[in-house]
Amino acid sequence: MAKTRKKPATRATKKPAGKKPARSKGRKKGKGMIFELIIGAILVGLIAIWIFNPMLYINSSDFIKRYYRYLTTKEDTTFAATPPQAVLRTNENYGAEIDKLAAQFDLSPEFLKSLIILECSGLKNVKPRYERHIYKRLVAVREKRLDRFENIKYADLKDATDDALKNMARSWGPFQIMGYKCIWLDIQLQDLRGDQAVYWAVKWVDLTYGDYIRKGQYRDAFHIHNTGRPYPDSGPPKTYDPKYVQNGLMYMKYFKDFEKMKSTDPNYLGAL
Repeated sequence: MAKTRKKPATRATKKPAGKKPARSKGRKKGKGMIFELIIGAILVGLIAIWIFNPMLYINSSDFIKRYYRYLTTKEDTTFAATPPQAVLRTNENYGAEIDKLAAQFDLSPEFLKSLIILECSGLKNVKPRYERHIYKRLVAVREKRLDRFENIKYADLKDATDDALKNMARSWGPFQIMGYKCIWLDIQLQDLRGDQAVYWAVKWVDLTYGDYIRKGQYRDAFHIHNTGRPYPDSGPPKTYDPKYVQNGLMYMKYFKDFEKMKSTDPNYLGAL
């Protein structure tokens, strides 16, 4: 019987110590893609929730807030937002003084009165509004963590207490002028909330953007008062209330027509 040859024994190759057998590249790539898809879906979901959830929107940036309000506010704005009585109330509480100061500084009395409605609805006793972010900036200047805030430098605040800075971070009077503006006006903060509050507020308006008013650029003037800048050339306004400027222009018309219509139609305000 013929002998059959045995197959040569294959030598076992030694595997390098400490190394694990390589996995299939296709398998690894497939798992990686699934992981990336899951992460991507989670991110898209979070972004969608952030955009469409009003509660999360509250904590978003100022620009997102303004744009959200701009998109969701109805285009038709009526006088119902501020009752007709605000016109009477503003004329009664501030009319004579505003007319006098408007003539003194060559400013539109209708603009100033409309500004009062926007800021305090013509009320006489106006509560100040505290702006926490302004306080933080003032503290940063005092502690030399910020070189300056607008025209305010360290030398202006080095001796200011926390209470003083908090008062500077509040808006005062019928025009709601920020307390720190007293430094630029070179007056005491109490002057912005005392008997001369209206005078100093109108003076600040005159020095800050009075030329816009004298040129009839009321849209820019309203926007500057609320944001510090003229009305933007494109995009939504930067005001907290997207209808701030539009309402101001509307109130101006009411004040311009008020005296004329009051003498010819006693029910003029009731028709507004």
